[in-house]
Amino acid sequence: MTAPGVRAGEDAHDLDVEEALALVKRPDGRAPGEQGPGDPGDQDARSATRRTAPAGPRRDAQHRATPWPRARATAERAGRAARATAERAGRTSRTADGTAAPGRSPASVPLDAALGLVLAAPLAALTDLPSFDTSAMDGWAVAGPGPWALRAEGVLAGHGEPARLADGEAVRIATGARIPQDTTAVLRSEHGRTDDKGRLHPTKDVGHGQDIRPRAQECRTGDQLLPAGTLVTPAVLGLAAAAGYDTLPVVPRPRVDVLVLGDELLTEGLPHDGLIRDALGPMLPPWLRALGAEVTSVRRLGDEAAALHRAVTGSEADLVVTTGGTASGPVDHVHPTLRRIGAELLVDGVEVRPGHPMLLARVREDQHLVGLPGNPLAAVSGLLTLAEPLLRALAGHPATERYALPLKDGAPGHPYDTRLVPVALRADRAVPLHYNGPAMLRGVAAADALAVVPPGGAGPGQETEILELPWAMAGIGACFT
Repeated sequence: MTAPGVRAGEDAHDLDVEEALALVKRPDGRAPGEQGPGDPGDQDARSATRRTAPAGPRRDAQHRATPWPRARATAERAGRAARATAERAGRTSRTADGTAAPGRSPASVPLDAALGLVLAAPLAALTDLPSFDTSAMDGWAVAGPGPWALRAEGVLAGHGEPARLADGEAVRIATGARIPQDTTAVLRSEHGRTDDKGRLHPTKDVGHGQDIRPRAQECRTGDQLLPAGTLVTPAVLGLAAAAGYDTLPVVPRPRVDVLVLGDELLTEGLPHDGLIRDALGPMLPPWLRALGAEVTSVRRLGDEAAALHRAVTGSEADLVVTTGGTASGPVDHVHPTLRRIGAELLVDGVEVRPGHPMLLARVREDQHLVGLPGNPLAAVSGLLTLAEPLLRALAGHPATERYALPLKDGAPGHPYDTRLVPVALRADRAVPLHYNGPAMLRGVAAADALAVVPPGGAGPGQETEILELPWAMAGIGACFT
């Protein structure tokens, strides 16, 4: 628990709800920033977070945490810039055989590997669709007015061009089969009958061109079907296949290395002797995959600065995600490591609970590091605040449409910071869930989304922004492809 008198922006740990509420009023009834007689030294806790941050990665008394909306916008801009840098490098960097060098440059992948990626170039039709006149129904291809003389042989899909029809002739035809020349319409099976002389009669009026799909009805060769930036869905795969594609040009998945830090973490069994189970190692990789990333490695490191330095400098991933070690304790090595390698801190602390001591750094022009707090729900907060917008931009995904829902019950807030609260979505309401402390996962495990609660809290019926969890609407199977 943060000691009384520690100012916002200086504490190294997240506050739980009770601690946050305790900060709202002092024991004498005054707010934290309200001065009284004989109390000139009592300053607004927000003052520590309202000063200009110094250049470079150093954390000191002038450090200012970033407002939550600005932190997300900064992460998205960083992702867009890194993607643009890598695409420029991909256009100029070639391997010995002349192909584009690996990395973030657009890639051509088979259709069955493209699901969930984003088109790197417009999708233009390689053929007319349909590529020939086809029957839209099972029935008869007919020429001229009826009744018609029936041919003995039929026309099936997948065969070559059938014989031309003479006026007054008809032939059995299957859906998708090529239309004989001089066909005027297709008479559906349920709209015709044959007499004892084998002649076909309509039982319903048939119009010229009825149930014929003419060549190029959907598109002509060269027509743009979808713009660059389109998410490849199953329907997009079907359209691409129909239009003649075997591979698609896509933006590759961002590569992520995960570094789980801490001497106290167990990978199996029950907690004992001050050791606890690692919850983030099992949770983060599939969550990152659900956000569209390719997790290239998951490494567990002890609280050793040299090991962290080697892991970060040796990574070739687009994003390095660390857990824990982002505060200023004796074994918190993330900030010193970033200073040592000359990284640029883009976000150093965010005005959000849980997850305040999260950070975003530019390690290289095309590589970033997101430092997540070690507490599990605080790490989720950091993941959705910084990693999600960065990965979305790297992958070329458009920003999700923002929306708000009223809260069924009120949600207490932090005095000055945004608060992310696990909620269940029920009809047109968001229901705040219990067990939402920084170290707890029980609430978010049952949640559909996180509600963005403004400073000071939100009352029953008040609308709050909703951050959907990636599997809440699409389902588990759709997320982890």
